[in-house]
Amino acid sequence: MSAEEEQSRSAAGDAPGQANEEELRARLEDELRKLRVQDVLLQSVVSMINLTSRRIAKEDERDLEQARIGIEAIRALVDLLDAEPAQQVRNALSELQMHYARAAGEMPGGEPGGGASGGEAPPEPGERKPPPGLWTPGSG
Repeated sequence: MSAEEEQSRSAAGDAPGQANEEELRARLEDELRKLRVQDVLLQSVVSMINLTSRRIAKEDERDLEQARIGIEAIRALVDLLDAEPAQQVRNALSELQMHYARAAGEMPGGEPGGGASGGEAPPEPGERKPPPGLWTPGSG
C-alpha cells in the first residue's frame, strides 16, 4: 500500500491493520461457508491414524491402550466419511490393526490393561481367525 493510500484510508478512519483484519475475517467466513463436516472429520481421522501408528510403532512412544482407543475411534467414524476416503481409511485401519496385534503379541501377557472396553476392541493375539487386522466389508 502506498503512503498516499494509507493517508486517504487514515483520513477516512480506516487503519491499515483494521482493513487487513476485516479482509481476513471475510476470507475466513468464506472458507467456513464452503467447509463440510466430512472434510473436518477426514482430517481428524487422518490425524488419529498417524498418532495411533506412532503409539504402536515407535518404541519410545509405545502405548497400546492409546492405540486401542485410536483404532476404536477410527472404526466408529469411518462409515461417516465419503466413499473413496472411507476405503482408504479402511485400508489404513487394517494395517493399524495388524501392527497392533503384532505389538500386543510381543508384550508378555498380551495387551496391558486387558483391553476390554465393552465395544469391539482390537483382538488380543490368537483371538480370532483369519488373522487380526483383515478388514472385510460389513465387519465394521
